[in-house]
Amino acid sequence: MAKRQIILDTETTGIDPRQGHRIIEIGCVEMINRRLTGNNFHVYINPRRAIEDEAIGVHGITNEFLKDKPLFKDVADEFFDYIKGGELVIHNAPFDIGHMDNEFGTLWQDWTGTEDFCPVVDTLVMAREKHPGQKNSLDALCRRYEIDNTHRMLHGALLDSEILADVYLQMTGGQVAMDLAHQLLNANNADNTQTIVKQRNLNVVYATESEILDHDARLTLIEENGGTSLWRNIQ
Repeated sequence: MAKRQIILDTETTGIDPRQGHRIIEIGCVEMINRRLTGNNFHVYINPRRAIEDEAIGVHGITNEFLKDKPLFKDVADEFFDYIKGGELVIHNAPFDIGHMDNEFGTLWQDWTGTEDFCPVVDTLVMAREKHPGQKNSLDALCRRYEIDNTHRMLHGALLDSEILADVYLQMTGGQVAMDLAHQLLNANNADNTQTIVKQRNLNVVYATESEILDHDARLTLIEENGGTSLWRNIQ
């Protein structure tokens, strides 16, 4: 039976949901039998409360950016259907699960907890067991496993999930297949790219117009905070 895993990350208005902090971004990548499928889930959410300055310094997301985004209640059903039954892979899982349980519990009175619907793997716990006494942040693990995260100027839920997927694969025995993005960037022409996709039998998922606009707005945020947008250079 195929094993479905969801590598998940969230960004929030602050640390503690018990103090009223809310989720403002969810990013998930799907992996089946240790292969990324391209069936990702990504959404920005209007928290209807102020984001702490310290949090903005981490992820660069502002209330101004979120003012026209959907509320959690507008995306809850789709998000739950996406993760239900999958194994969630999260770095420092209690943080994200705590916020998810707060959001679902506020919305649904009979909510019992994320872990009643999804088994959870905490890669921070794994890393501490595998590398005791060492730094085990996502950035530290990228350095340890020689994973390129130079484009990570600020935290972002989808980007962090993609990076965590690479880290998780390395921590648990290495990636089954070579990284597709690396292959595509080094392909000499469109014919080579098509050949790679055919050989790996991959499902190619194209961004919607709305997703492209959100992505462009996020790149602008990175630039306004002094970062460099690698994606613009590639394009």
